[in-house]
Amino acid sequence: MSQTHFVAERLIDAPPAVVYHCLADYQHHHNTSGFLPPAFSELHVERGGVGEGTRFRATLRLGGRALTFTRDVTEPEPGRVLFEGGVGGHTRSVVEPRGRGALVRFETVIEAGGLEGVLSRLFAPRLLAPLYADELERLERYAQAHAAAA
Repeated sequence: MSQTHFVAERLIDAPPAVVYHCLADYQHHHNTSGFLPPAFSELHVERGGVGEGTRFRATLRLGGRALTFTRDVTEPEPGRVLFEGGVGGHTRSVVEPRGRGALVRFETVIEAGGLEGVLSRLFAPRLLAPLYADELERLERYAQAHAAAA
């Protein structure tokens, strides 16, 4: 089994607590009506909904394929780190204070064997880069709107 690692980050001009809350609330914010890009055609919360203990199923259209996956959420460092893990990989989201804003970093590991592993190493970084750039830009606008409303 091989692993493909991908990291994306962005300095977001919104309070870190607001940014983290948007990321951790899968029921109301971290979903297809919130800041997720259109490539996510579905995000369904199966258990919980906010942070630790949440389980969700999502469908992502990437490279002409629809990928459906289930992830369990933990909070290794509440208020700073979210971890979404499941079969086939995981994503660690880190929110760090930077001045009045937040540095947000997504660290994704895709686990696949055989031909799928080779294809993942070749194409995943090229497909994930624009997806994560779009998501981080949407997250910034979304968090700014929620910070202004608070």
